[in-house]
Amino acid sequence: MLAIRVSEGPPRAPSADAEWIENRPSRRWLPRVDVQELWSFRELGLFLALRDLKLRYRQTFFGVAWAVLQPLAGVAVFSIVFGQLATVPSDGIPYPVFVFAGLVIWTYVANAVELAAQSLVQHQEMVTKIYFPRVLAPVAAALPGLLDLAISLVFVAVFMAAYGVAPGTALIFLPVAIAGATAVAIGVGLWLAALNVQYRDVRHALSFVVQVWFFATPIVYSSSVLKGGWQYVFAANPMVGVIDTFRWALVSGPSPGAEDLISLAAAALLLVGGLTYFQRVERLFADVV
Repeated sequence: MLAIRVSEGPPRAPSADAEWIENRPSRRWLPRVDVQELWSFRELGLFLALRDLKLRYRQTFFGVAWAVLQPLAGVAVFSIVFGQLATVPSDGIPYPVFVFAGLVIWTYVANAVELAAQSLVQHQEMVTKIYFPRVLAPVAAALPGLLDLAISLVFVAVFMAAYGVAPGTALIFLPVAIAGATAVAIGVGLWLAALNVQYRDVRHALSFVVQVWFFATPIVYSSSVLKGGWQYVFAANPMVGVIDTFRWALVSGPSPGAEDLISLAAAALLLVGGLTYFQRVERLFADVV
């Protein structure tokens, strides 16, 4: 008689009474991250991340300079429109520095989300033919952009020096802001990667959603323009706390307020919810991708 063993973990060596092992995703409602399994597949995750990084700049004239050109172009346009014509308040920070700081962290998150959303579809041959923790695909897609962010920070430092803006002691919290941005990117990326496998409409709607999200985030304006209860409604956007903390740490902006705790909670719920949903529908990926 043929024996089949069902396992929810990584592949194991077959025993004498089994001819193969069938691996199935966990059916738990609460997310479960098997750190040991992820570590055992670390080389695959590194390969996927490096592959995305190489493909992004392959046969490009400007190469990694694109990481800086996009936010720089935004700084030029927004400084004229919002800084000169509309005179949008910038918390006492020179407007080009203010908007540049917001744009570099936003550019990382937006690009990471778009890459993570497409990660499973782009690696559909791997998804359908081999076993690996599927969560590696969107996570690996979200990480290479950190290199672009590091390069952009060098140019932000040049802007700060040119405008006489110096960071304060809050600079030690810069890694916290970057970690928050990474968590938001991975959280949204997990949701969209899973949805994109089942509904290809996600690919068409993604650009529009990111544009709306951009204007709902205090990038070209300060979150202080909202007063009273609207601050707490606005902070339901997880990027509000990220941007506020990033500016506070890097360019000596106002310290995050109590409303940013709501933004932090929203980011945590987004990440946990994305991981939960991803694991619940993971068993369908190979059939519908």
